[in-house]
Amino acid sequence: MTKRGLYKLLALLFSFALIAAACGGGDDDTSAETGTETTEAAAPDDTEPPDDTAPDEVETEIAVDPDARVYGGTVTVGLEAEATGLRPWEDTCASPCMNMAITVFDKLFEIDSGFIPQPYLAESVTVNDDFTEYVVTLRSGVVFHNGVELTAQTIADMFPIQQAGAQSAGAVTSSNLADVQATGDLEVTYTLSMPNSAFLAFLTQAELGFVFEPGAAAADPDGFTFAPVGTGPFVIESRDLDNETVMVRNNDYWRTDADGMQLPYLDSIAFRPIPDEGTRLDSLLSGTVNAMQSLRQATIRDARGERDGGADITLLEFQGNNVGGGMFNVALPPFDDVRVRRGLVQLNNQEQVIEALGGTGISLPGTQWFSPDSPWWSQKVADAYPKFDFDAGVATLQEYVDDPARSDGKAVGEPIDVELSCPPDPTLIAGMAVIQQVWDASGLVNTTLTNFDQQTHIANALGAPPDFVGIHQAHCWRFSSDNDPSLDLNPALAPPSPAIAEAAGIPGVVSPINFSNWFDPEAFTAAVAAIRTDNFEERYALYETIGLRMAEEVPIWFSGHTATMIGVESNIKGVNGWILPSGELGGGFPGAEGRWAEVWVVPE
Repeated sequence: MTKRGLYKLLALLFSFALIAAACGGGDDDTSAETGTETTEAAAPDDTEPPDDTAPDEVETEIAVDPDARVYGGTVTVGLEAEATGLRPWEDTCASPCMNMAITVFDKLFEIDSGFIPQPYLAESVTVNDDFTEYVVTLRSGVVFHNGVELTAQTIADMFPIQQAGAQSAGAVTSSNLADVQATGDLEVTYTLSMPNSAFLAFLTQAELGFVFEPGAAAADPDGFTFAPVGTGPFVIESRDLDNETVMVRNNDYWRTDADGMQLPYLDSIAFRPIPDEGTRLDSLLSGTVNAMQSLRQATIRDARGERDGGADITLLEFQGNNVGGGMFNVALPPFDDVRVRRGLVQLNNQEQVIEALGGTGISLPGTQWFSPDSPWWSQKVADAYPKFDFDAGVATLQEYVDDPARSDGKAVGEPIDVELSCPPDPTLIAGMAVIQQVWDASGLVNTTLTNFDQQTHIANALGAPPDFVGIHQAHCWRFSSDNDPSLDLNPALAPPSPAIAEAAGIPGVVSPINFSNWFDPEAFTAAVAAIRTDNFEERYALYETIGLRMAEEVPIWFSGHTATMIGVESNIKGVNGWILPSGELGGGFPGAEGRWAEVWVVPE
């Protein structure tokens, strides 16, 4: 199968998933399978067609066409957290940050509705036969916020900064990117050290895909986070950390909509971090903010109740591959023994955990990296994943506890000690409490619940160089995304320390973000092979092999696939209607990450 054949197959499969969601709605037009509001998934217009019979003989009674794009207005968005920084090469950029950053920076490539990379700031791309050279042609006439013109040399000058960046250096390594050269005024040649058939997916991500002005970045790298310079639809006007960031319209933005109207439509957009889920929802209901994001099932449940009770809000929901659960630090005893990991997973009552998280009827139980509507999902892996079975879990743990050679050094028969950690969100704590109750009920586990703020939580998993083994034991986490599987899986499978890399015969190949510290040669070999072909059937078989190894070795456990939501006042349109430069429908809002350039406010 050719590269284009793979892309067409992926797009076709995702189209089937969208059609199934649209046909499976209940009384509120919400799919029980995906939790996606079907009126938002079906078309970019966001509303039913306007009523053409509205009276027009009285001028003051003329109906406002909600589909008519209009200029002006401000939207204030409530985010679940502050963005720690807006430097694509240096700062971690999770979902709240992405909402902000995408207004300032454009990507070289963006995802379409089938989650396939398509040119954005790039105009076209050619790839050699062994996937080691990608020649990208940029669009002409694009300028940065500071008036500097975008050229191929811009991208080449970004590369040294990306090579040294705390975030982008990992993407450079995992993508196999070796060199970036301007081979023409608007022609950029990316040279890879090894084949990577999924390289374009990296150019849809913040670390390598966001285009920033390298001169401004080099002149003041610290100040860049408060005054970032991109080519995006908005320019930062003010940034008050932990309070509000205001961005105003970029009047020189390079994009127009399908009708030739200059983008963006809004005059300005503001972002306010509101960490408490209930407060953020209340802010939307009260009009303190006009839009909000959430990655919590309980908030989606509560927002649905408010909407069904008459609140004038629209809920844009998405459930993709992103899946909640946790991981074990296999570098530490007793989690270095598969019997402990398997026994604890067998004692994970997924349905009760999902209920505690507020996700009953919203989130699907997870068995693997991929959701059931993904073309990468495997029934074999689903069947192999350890199911909740209290008696089997007790028996598996008992075998370890009674082993005189048990790795934790405790006496035969003594319970194992487990620190189960999660950020201090009430719903997450409730979900972890369910796990703790079942583990402790076995009589073989002493579970201690701890919680740390999200930055500390991540730092505990990351650890410090050179080994990056972390200090976590059992750690709640989110996994996967709707990107190409290699972007998330390959770094999670590479050797976590220099010693392990050396022992595996691949010195220097180290991944600090292999947070579980699980290294399996068979899984890693399959991950490498998967980026040396663009044949879907071959790649599917390789990722299925990885899934089967993970189900057998259980370095991670799953609760449910994470439904996410962007809630807006009902007069705000276009969040799900953004269009690629080609005219194709863009990829919506996975992970509650909005694209705000084509959002407008219907006049009241």
